[in-house]
Amino acid sequence: MPLRTLETWPHGAIMLDAEHTQFALWAPDAFYVSVELENGQSLPLLPQADGWFVINTRCPAGTGYRFNIDGELDVPDPASRAQAGDIHQHSVVVDPHAYRWQHSAWLGRPWNEAVIYELHVGALGGFQAVEQQLARLVELGITAIELMPVAQFPGERNWGYDGVLPYAPQASYGSPEQLKHLIDTAHGHGLAVILDVVYNHFGPDGNYLHRYAKGFFNADKHTPWGAAIDFRRREVRDFFIENALMWLLEYRFDGLRLDAVHAIDDPDFLPELAQRVRQQVDPPRHVWLMLENEHNQASLLQQGYDAQWNDDGHNALHVLLTGEIDAYYADYAQNPTEQLARCLSQGFVFQGHINRHGKSRGEPSGHLPPSAFILFLQNHDQIGNRAFGERLHQLAHPEALKAATALLLLSPMIPLMFMGDECAAEQPFLFFTSHHGELARLVREGRRNEFAAFSAFADPHRREQIPDPNAPQTFEASRPALNVAGASATHGLYRQLLQIRHRHIIARLPGAQALGAEVLADGAVSARWLLGDGSLLRIDLNLSHQPVVHTPQADAQVLFEHPPQAKGLLDQGTLAPYCALVTLKPAAPLPPPDGERQ
Repeated sequence: MPLRTLETWPHGAIMLDAEHTQFALWAPDAFYVSVELENGQSLPLLPQADGWFVINTRCPAGTGYRFNIDGELDVPDPASRAQAGDIHQHSVVVDPHAYRWQHSAWLGRPWNEAVIYELHVGALGGFQAVEQQLARLVELGITAIELMPVAQFPGERNWGYDGVLPYAPQASYGSPEQLKHLIDTAHGHGLAVILDVVYNHFGPDGNYLHRYAKGFFNADKHTPWGAAIDFRRREVRDFFIENALMWLLEYRFDGLRLDAVHAIDDPDFLPELAQRVRQQVDPPRHVWLMLENEHNQASLLQQGYDAQWNDDGHNALHVLLTGEIDAYYADYAQNPTEQLARCLSQGFVFQGHINRHGKSRGEPSGHLPPSAFILFLQNHDQIGNRAFGERLHQLAHPEALKAATALLLLSPMIPLMFMGDECAAEQPFLFFTSHHGELARLVREGRRNEFAAFSAFADPHRREQIPDPNAPQTFEASRPALNVAGASATHGLYRQLLQIRHRHIIARLPGAQALGAEVLADGAVSARWLLGDGSLLRIDLNLSHQPVVHTPQADAQVLFEHPPQAKGLLDQGTLAPYCALVTLKPAAPLPPPDGERQ
């Protein structure tokens, strides 16, 4: 079959029909490239312009292959759609149309309906095991699950942020078809599915790009993971944008969460990615794009992105709930109550404010809607980046945590919870990998040295007690027992609050805007929002052990109160300790719950 005349090709092995596959590798630093099929055939790729090597050949789905560089080195396809096991084994040709979708009419959910449950596929047992949790999550009130990265990584255990082959679902979790079946099944339950993707670096083991495609990296710019990815190159930009489109169009994910985009040192890449996604996804579909971004670039949230994970909100709440002020929590040590009020009224805490390093961080965000911010009390980072992976309910006063949970689930920001939150899981979530040899030693020592800035780990002997990320028992200890029956009080609270959100808040979110937040005392704030239908939502929150003088919202309906007598006490002018009072002054008759509209 003749080659097309293009400046660039789709990366990887692309099936042209049932019997033919196009293999394309961008290898500008190679002189010769061949594809080595598992049946023993060796086929030379034809050199093209700009460093491409391409061949169209007879090759059906399921065929294993590798690329050989200059007759010296066999490498996996960097755009492998599947691996026959580990990253060091054969890549596999995949037919993207083989799976037969059962819920092809699914169009997703509007962003205002998002209630997100972050989970780790490996810790739950793989794609098929996650399916067993879906009905339970729907009953709880979840509308979207977010998968931590599933891109192929070295070994069988990893958080996923060391992915090396971003197009291939991790083989130890299941096949591409099993991942599609999970997504299809979730859609049948009315659940959206989000994927966490890593476009800021490659993992350290199994990445051979430096050998034959140095242009992937900019040696003059460095990140915590080494040389920065060079998004100035068209081939590099397309590699990642094509990846995003594959997950959204072929796998039918409903959204992507882009990890640590502050490490992407290119002002044009993220807007271009969003633009191409919005152009190629049919308008009736709801596709969500969200960011993790330490730079708090509010401007990106007006360039095709729906929302950002709001670490600021989490950090202020964590300091108020635990009193911890080590390391990055030091930025929230002096005025956490004021910072929480700023978060509730304007989104980001740091909007050009000076951080602990003496540097300005963030952009003004008060013009953005509350739904542009994803709020959480904990996530994989905030649990797993603790030395022993403790969960928040093991650190905070239980009554204060209940009040903060009400804020999380009933504010107009988009709520996110981590697997196990809903049943107060006792298992930690530790940092785990499955590296070997020298890399395993470096990861273990690096992990322990990360905590030198924490006063509790200033002693090196204390740091030696931090679990080894590579030990199998570290992973096993991180697998949550999602036993709802054993944690009925916590599960009941989550279910009650999410029922309130579905009934009274979700339909009113489009067009919502913050009206401000008042600091009442240390640990106590009162925040107000004008919802899209003109209703007034107010949350009075006291995370301290002291009562606070305050005045209730007149003529308002109580949506939730903790403790149960909170409204009565507030009518007497007192906001009780560890209190959350959520009230709504409707401007119109209540809309039906979103579940009744479907």
